[in-house]
This record gives sequence, structure tokens and C-alpha cells, in this order.
Amino acid sequence: MLRLRAVCLFPWRLFHFRPFSCEPLISQMDKCTDEEQVFDFIEKNKAILSEKQVGCAFNVLWQFQKQKTSLLKSVECIRDHPQFLTLYNLTTSKVEFMNDDTLVNVLYITQQFDIHVLSKFSTCLADQHLHVSPLMGKIADIVNRKLENIRDLRSLSVLMVSISSLISQRFQEQLVKKAELLFDTIDSSQVNIARRIVQFLRNIKYCYYPLLERCNKIFLSHANHLDLESISKILSLYHFLQFHSFEFVLMTKNRLTEMIPLIDHPASFVKLFIALGPSAGPEEKKQLESSILLMSAELTSQQALAVIVALEEMESRNSRLIKKIASILHKHLDDYKPIELLKITQALIFLHYRSKELFVKLREALLSHLKISVKSSEISLLVYAISMLPSPHLDEVVISRIEAVLPQCDLNDLNSFATSVLRWIQYDYMYLESTTGKQLKLLQKLDHYGHQRLQKFNNLNRLWEELKSLKGDWFVESLLEETIATLQCLMDEINYVNVAGISSFIARMNYLDTLILDRIASVVLQQIEKIHPFAVLAIILPFSILNYDPPQRDEFFGTCVQHLNSYLTVLDPLMLVFLGFSFATLQYFPEDLLKTIFNIKFLDRLDSQLELLCSSLNMRVQFRLMELNRAVCLECPEYQIPWFHDRFCQQHYNKDIGSMNGVQQHVYKMLAEVLGGINCVKASVLTPYYHTVDFECILDKRKKPLPYGNHNTTLGKLPASHWESNTPIVRSRLPPGAERIAFDFLDLRAFCRNIPHLKGKSAMKKRHLEILGYRVIQIPHFEWNSMALSTKEARMDYLRERIFGEGKS
Repeated sequence: MLRLRAVCLFPWRLFHFRPFSCEPLISQMDKCTDEEQVFDFIEKNKAILSEKQVGCAFNVLWQFQKQKTSLLKSVECIRDHPQFLTLYNLTTSKVEFMNDDTLVNVLYITQQFDIHVLSKFSTCLADQHLHVSPLMGKIADIVNRKLENIRDLRSLSVLMVSISSLISQRFQEQLVKKAELLFDTIDSSQVNIARRIVQFLRNIKYCYYPLLERCNKIFLSHANHLDLESISKILSLYHFLQFHSFEFVLMTKNRLTEMIPLIDHPASFVKLFIALGPSAGPEEKKQLESSILLMSAELTSQQALAVIVALEEMESRNSRLIKKIASILHKHLDDYKPIELLKITQALIFLHYRSKELFVKLREALLSHLKISVKSSEISLLVYAISMLPSPHLDEVVISRIEAVLPQCDLNDLNSFATSVLRWIQYDYMYLESTTGKQLKLLQKLDHYGHQRLQKFNNLNRLWEELKSLKGDWFVESLLEETIATLQCLMDEINYVNVAGISSFIARMNYLDTLILDRIASVVLQQIEKIHPFAVLAIILPFSILNYDPPQRDEFFGTCVQHLNSYLTVLDPLMLVFLGFSFATLQYFPEDLLKTIFNIKFLDRLDSQLELLCSSLNMRVQFRLMELNRAVCLECPEYQIPWFHDRFCQQHYNKDIGSMNGVQQHVYKMLAEVLGGINCVKASVLTPYYHTVDFECILDKRKKPLPYGNHNTTLGKLPASHWESNTPIVRSRLPPGAERIAFDFLDLRAFCRNIPHLKGKSAMKKRHLEILGYRVIQIPHFEWNSMALSTKEARMDYLRERIFGEGKS
């Protein structure tokens, strides 16, 4: 069978009305001598034609065409005939009643006449949920064979969406290129074509910037005319593809805000809530939450699910609304699919919702699905959800289901299982003070299958598909070394398509591998014209984070910057700030980029974007801008960019200064002893431009410590800070020949994961402190905690050596 039909359609198939004159009508069509007679027949009988007779009409028309000598001209005449549209409309209305033989015949004939008709036919099949049917496969084959001659992007975009579930990666890329080629043939009013292209990219999970950017321009030009349905759909597609358009979000935010008092239907308001909520300001959020609360009694199970996920993204703290939505979810827990149960679990945990009764029922629902599920991906997400619940417990059912699917798991499934098991082990250790052998054996099996999986990869793109979203302690501890080795073996396959993804993975793993980074730099230099400027940040990140200069450093960075220059007014403000900071950590300061960032108009745009971001990302961007401002002031004073972060730093660091922890107190005592007294050392010092230094001391020209005077410091409590507005450099002058020393204790985060190589931010901090006149003593954790420094005496000698350049006293 070419397709599966829904059971509800069977009665229609069995009892569908047939006219008594069925056979005579077909006989009449067979007696027609040309196309005009067939079309006249269709016009007279269109109200009573059955699906069988419609199929027969196509067949008769095609028989006439095969007898013609000028085939193309004749096909065009048939296609443009008014009654051909009538025949097409009859086909679309009766497609669900046609048997497989008739469908195949109609498909074969329609594709001879017009790609537009074929696209409509594919839509009819999609409406019947036949996306992966053999019949849709035949349509994909037709498109593949005719692709070179297709000139209609409207029809092609429909076909692209319809066949997206069936086509190979090579065919996907051909369709993307064809769509890009035909894009200039459409005008800026074709919003639906642009939306279908973005839908296709979402279906094939391909964030192809050139097409997305062109589609986004069409959306922007019509943002004020888009309805709620269109805006909601576009934002959803962008979110999945992780494509960020500040302008589109800002424009649609204003439009959506205007809709708040106008929509009172629950289904529509839920769409508005999801679309506007994450970017809404405090006042809009209050309106949205109060309105959805009033409608909550009318919400369906799916609408309640959508709302709780949106509340998670909004970081909502409206306990009344959360409780109400949770009660609706509670009623319908048995109706949700596994992936939906995971979303509910994640949202409720994030929103700090507490209900023993709900979580007990949620666990039961998850276990119920787990017992009958056979797909490894589904079992992994069910186990992951169970492990997130309060008081998690790894029982025999869960262990047996995990072990049953291990041989068929990919890296993501294995990582999800390992994260869950580690969560259970941590809980048992903290609250039950025990770890079972079964848990540890399961971890060993996960390690085994993980290594086995990695050894099978001989294609970089397949490996990358499984690596792109991996994170967590288990993967890093168990598989990262072998993963890097596999990447080294396959690094010749790094190209302009995957270079940004591989770069972001290396940055995320904090793993310095010079061979891979050199290959990335080489690919960029050779293929920069094929790399979209939106991808440059991801490419630069590993070099910035890991503090690595590739061969041809200046050429590599210069090529990236040159590629960006024409896009400086197009890129999101947020991305430009991160780009500027990433280059600054590498001691690279592109003048055009910096002048674009430190500009009143740009900073106004950035402020507008910050209002759309969640609080954590908002603060991160503000810190990056401050750090970039500091780096430019200290390292490039010739640019004459002013320091304007005094107030921001005072607000933040006033909150941040608190008590010393036990280790800091211990080190403070030792430094005081080495330097000759507590008044000779300062703890948690804020330098000019607001770098924090663990400890500070001053030596005179004879290397004798100078006391700071009475700063009333008691262990565990730091002195209060006294702020001077708009003066980043405020401190006492040193006597001639004296030096100020900064002690910076470096923990794991300051170094690359695999080798003791200082990362970018720590290296930049050292540069800045030296510019400010400090002698910087960086004390790595692996030296301070080594066996050689296991005694107090050894540590005291170590400090004396670093401070005075002398050994034992």
C-alpha cells in the first residue's frame, strides 16, 4: 500500500455516494475526440463527477497529449485552460477518496502539465498526513529530476516543505541553493513564500544564514501588517533555528502589545502569550499574566502546556498563575506524550513549584510511558525527567529499561542517561550516604557504549550531529579525550558549512587542541567568502576563550574583521558586543568595530535590545560591554573612547563585596605573617577600572613591605569601600621605587581543561593589572594544592619566593 488512511475515513470510502450514471460518463469521456470536448464535458458534469471519473479525465487528456508533436506548446494550452483549474479543484476536493492506483496516475499526469499543480497535489497529501508515504517519495523524485528547470519559487517552496521529511542531505542542499537562486524573482510582498522557506530550513534543521537573512528582510518590510498567527509562527521557527533578529522581535513586540486588550479568545490569547511573553517588559508581563489567569479555566491541556513553558522562558514568579496552570496540567497528566511530560517537569522545577501530589502523579505518568516505550531517545528523556523530580530514586524498572536500549543509543541518549544516573548517585550520597554497585556498573556500561559509538564514526557531519548539543560532566570526563582524537582524524572534512559548529564545540569544551584550531583558521582563510558574517563570532570564540593565536594570526583576525565590516549596521547589537569583547581578549582591537559599538545610536539600540532579554542574559551583555570598555581604555587609549561604567560597577561591586571564605582567611593569615603584619596586606581589593584582586601589598625600593595604616580589618569581614564618582583611578601614590603587588589565585576555570594554559580572560586581567602598575603574582590551583606545598612551611616559602625572590628564611 502506498499510504495509510485514518480509520475515520473508511466509512466514507465504503459508502461514498456514486451517481447512477458512473459508467456512461466514463464512456462519454472515452468517446471525446480532442481536449475541448473533454473540457466541455467537465464543465457540464463537474457537480456529479466522482473521484474515479476525475482520474479518468486526466488520463484522457494525457492520451491526447502523447499524440501531439508539439508537446510543450500543447501542454501550456491545456494548463492555461479555465476548465483545467476546475479539474484541479475537483482533484483536491476528492483526493482523500481516491485509491492508490488513481492517485499514482493523477500524480504522473499532473507533473507533466505544471509544477504548480504538483505543489498543490503535494499539499493535499500533506493535509492527509502522508508526509512520509511512498507517494510523497514519488513527488520528491519528480522534483529532483525537474529541479534545474523549475522557475517558480512559490510552487517550489510548497514542494520543499511537503517533501522535507524524505530527502537526503545532498538534495536538501540543492533545494536551498535553488531557493537562493530564485529569491530575486519574487518581490518583497511574498511573505508566505519566505515563511515556507524558513519552515523548510526548520524541518531539515539547517540554520542557513543567507536565506534566513533575506526572508527576514521580507518579514521586516511587512511587520506592521502581519497577523498574530504569522508572527507567532515566524518567532517559533526562529527560536528553533536559533536565528536572532533584534529588529523583527522589537517591531513585532510593539504590534503584539497593541493586541493585548483586543484578544479575548483563549486559543488566540495563548498564542499571543507565547509570542510576546519572553520579550515583554514588566508592565506587559503583568497584563499578560493577569489576562491569562482570567482565562485559565477555559484552557485545554495543550494550551496549559504552552503557557507553562512560556512562563519558564519568562522567568515568571507569579505564584498564583503558576499554581493555577499546574492544577490544569495535573488533571491532564495522563494525556501528555513523553516529550511533553519532560517539558512540564523542567518548567515546574525551574519555576520552583512544589506539590507532592502533582509530582507523585507525574512520576507515575513517566514510569507508565517508560514501561512500554521502545525507542532509545524516548526512554532517555523519560529517565531524564524522572531524575529531575524531588527525591529521585533509581529503581529496578528504570535500570532494566536503560540497559535494554544501550546498544541502540547515540551519544545524546548515552549522555542523557549518564546525567540522570549521576544525579541519582549524588542524591543517594547526600541524603542516604550510600551509592549502590548497580549505579556504578551502569555508569561503566555507559562509558563502554560511548567509546564504542565514537569508534564507529568515519564522517564528520554525522559525528557533529551528535556532538552539537552535548554537555555535562559525564561526557567531559569519559568521552572528551576520545572525541577530540576522532575530530583530529576527521578534521580534513572541516569546511565552510560546519566550521562554526566545530568552533563552538571546542570553545564550549574548554579544550585546547592546536591542530584543530589551526585547521579552523586555515579553512576560514581559504573559504571566507562562503562563510556568513553571522558565523564569525562562533569561529572566533575558541581562540578568544582558550587564549590561542594561530599561525598567520593577524591575517586570520584581519580576514574575519574585514568580512564583518559591511555587516556592522546589520548585526544584532548583542552580537557586536560579544565580538568586540572576544577580539579584545586576543589583544586585537578593530577600529571600525569599536567605533560602531561606542556610538550613541548603537548604545541606544543596545538598550532597546536589553529590554527584550531575560535577566541573566541582560546582565551578561552589560558585563561584556563594561569589560570591553575597560579593555579599550587601558589597551587602546589612542582611540579616546571614554570610560562610562563607573556607576554600573559601583552598583554591582557594592553588592558583591562580602566575607572571606575559609581558604581566603587561611591565605590572608599566611600573607600577613610573610609580610610582617596584617596592616601590610589588603584583601579583595578593587583596582582602578574595577578589576578584583584577591590580595594586594606594597614593597618599597628595598623590597620591604609598607603598611597601609589602620584599615580596621577583621578576619572574615572586608573593609567598606568608599566610592569616588567618575574617577576610575583613585588611590594613593607610591613612594619612589616602590611597587604594588597583586595576588591572583587561579582556580580550574582560569585554565584550559586539558593543559595548564591560561585562558583569555585571565590573561587579559594580568595585562590590565600590569598596565595599572601592578606586579602580578598569579598562583595556580595546581601549584598551591600540590604535594610539594602540602605543609604550611612549604607554602610560606613559596610565597616568599614569589614576593621577594628568596627561598627559606
